[in-house]
Order: sequence, then structure tokens, then C-alpha cells
Amino acid sequence: MTDTSRFPDELGRMLKARRQELGLTIKDLSQRAGKVREVIYRIEAGEDVTLSSLMAVLSALGLVMRLEQARMPTMEEVAARFRLGEEDEDAA
Repeated sequence: MTDTSRFPDELGRMLKARRQELGLTIKDLSQRAGKVREVIYRIEAGEDVTLSSLMAVLSALGLVMRLEQARMPTMEEVAARFRLGEEDEDAA
């Protein structure tokens, strides 16, 4: 389960992995996004940036951000999560 209290760090790691997957340097991405390289460094480090900068970088990476209403997991989702954990322990 992802620790949402460190969401910027996780997002930064994901965007860096995407950039590398596309074979882009930080300079390449900054040019595509129309932002200075410092913005890319800050995003990848999980630091604060403006929303417009984040959206420009996401677009340059061919990504979009989707918002969903927060909700509690269903009983089936909870059961599936615990079963998954049990299977992992049995395999060890």
C-alpha cells in the first residue's frame, strides 16, 4: 500500500522512471515541457512545484492526472488484499 503522506516523493520517482523509459534527458524533458531544468529536478526529488509546471511535465511525458472521489474499500477488496498477503507468505 502506498504511503500517501509522501505522495510527492512517489510521484517524482514515477515521473523519473517514465522519463527514463522514454529515453529522455532532463534537458530534453524541460524543453518538451517548456520549463527550466530546475523544475524537472524539483519534481523528480518530490519537492514543491506549481500545478501548471506539473501539468506541463505530465503532458510532455504523455501522461494525465485523474482525480477520483476518495472512498473506503469494499469488503471484497479488503478480503482480496489479505488473501494476497497470505499467498505471498505461503510462497516464502
